[in-house]
Amino acid sequence: MPRTLSRKNPGNFKTLPLFVEATPEALTYQSIGMPINFSQTLERRQQIDVDDPEHFSVELANLGVSVRLTLAWQGNDYWVLVRQRREDRGDVVLKLISGYVPAHELNLPLHTAVQEVAEECLLQTPEGWLNGRFKDTWLPTPYAQTLRYRESPAFDLSPRAGAARTVRCGGLTLIEKPRAYVHLPTASLQVVYDLRLEVPREARVLSLYHVDERLEKDQLVTRLNPNRPDLYLVPLKDGKPVPELYTLKKGELHPAPTRGLYLAESFAAQDGWVVREERIKWRDWLHRQGLAVQSPQKSGLKKITHRARALIRLARHKM
Repeated sequence: MPRTLSRKNPGNFKTLPLFVEATPEALTYQSIGMPINFSQTLERRQQIDVDDPEHFSVELANLGVSVRLTLAWQGNDYWVLVRQRREDRGDVVLKLISGYVPAHELNLPLHTAVQEVAEECLLQTPEGWLNGRFKDTWLPTPYAQTLRYRESPAFDLSPRAGAARTVRCGGLTLIEKPRAYVHLPTASLQVVYDLRLEVPREARVLSLYHVDERLEKDQLVTRLNPNRPDLYLVPLKDGKPVPELYTLKKGELHPAPTRGLYLAESFAAQDGWVVREERIKWRDWLHRQGLAVQSPQKSGLKKITHRARALIRLARHKM
């Protein structure tokens, strides 16, 4: 049964429109105008176009942040995707962990990115929910009033190698070198950080859940539904994605269906600094990556899962 974790007043969120200048070497953004609320932001997210995807100046509705999160668990790496029903676009996609950057964090979207990981990606063990650290700083525990977080062990969140081209807020270069793109259908700028989440070795019996806010009447409500984890894993081999999709519950990987599946625009082709598509089919994305659809029964992950199950049964026996 779904569990309500928090309720917020959507009127408390404020952001700022942007003015963006792009050249082949760098992209620079700065805020303009007066703060706007969530509804006003959505009204501004309308289709735009640019003549040259490498060199342009344009006003945009907002700054968004995403995290390409690599989960390291039991000796294997996975990309983390979340399922989202996008009310403003009328679709359902798998996307990166992401959110809107509030006005007071426009010059430090990395802080928003780390917060989004803490709020959207929940890691459960039989002893409680895992807390985490980014470098030497403890992440917030946004649902401490409703969920029991463990004091130890904790997961470690760290930055990975950044993008080649520079992104600036005014005269300040963004740290950790995020990838950036202007999404033309929504007139928004998105910065994408590459982060790695190391799960402690003791967390063998692990379940992953995604929670997201939904606007209900006059409140933003966050709920957790154990029957709909809505958090998915794409295995990596030598740092490259494998054409498979899983959920993780109680230490076991479960194949997830991909028929009719769409990925969000961050997986679509980027031309210079711009992305033109709203979404991309899973099969089309695999084709772009040079990957073929593979049966889970024929993959190495099936063997990995069997080994993990054996370790889990042994751990439970000793508990």
